[in-house]
Amino acid sequence: MFPSCINDIIESFKDLPGIGEKTAERLAFSLINFDKDRLTSFSDAIIAVRDKIKYCSVCGNITDNDKCSICNDTNRNSKIIFVVEKAKDISLFEKINVFNGRYHVLGGLISPLDGIGPEDVNIDNLIKRIDSDNVEEIILALKPSIEGETTMQYIKKVLEGKNVKVTRIATGIPMGTDIEYIDAMTLEFALEGRKDI
Repeated sequence: MFPSCINDIIESFKDLPGIGEKTAERLAFSLINFDKDRLTSFSDAIIAVRDKIKYCSVCGNITDNDKCSICNDTNRNSKIIFVVEKAKDISLFEKINVFNGRYHVLGGLISPLDGIGPEDVNIDNLIKRIDSDNVEEIILALKPSIEGETTMQYIKKVLEGKNVKVTRIATGIPMGTDIEYIDAMTLEFALEGRKDI
């Protein structure tokens, strides 16, 4: 029904998370209304992502250099490593501007049911960094799920005997949420993570 190039763009947009058929069509047709310079800039930006973006050789963050800007920043505390699942997670914590250490991206979580073992996530490099940089603490910031818990427990176990403190970010009930709508796992974490008031 549409020209093949429009169909190709619609199919490409549908590959993006949260984009269905109608949204993909709307986005594709909005490109038709771009002038040639704007469309060229749009396509150049996509090509640059394809050709320039890679993973930091130290922490696994996305970068267009060998090392990301955080790993290159000598003012950051190299003795504390904040461990996250995905590179995108780093930006969430950087936006609140309360952490001045380094990061480490696992690139996934251990999930035996899905055939993902410890060797499939970036844990070996984390251990090497702990040893070579004399890291004092790692903070685990993984999602509160079975896979997240499995991964955190595995990391804690492999670090036993090393002189490094292993902590995790607090989890619990979000502000303003009615308790009756909270799932069992979140309630369990909230109870375990209770503290004095």
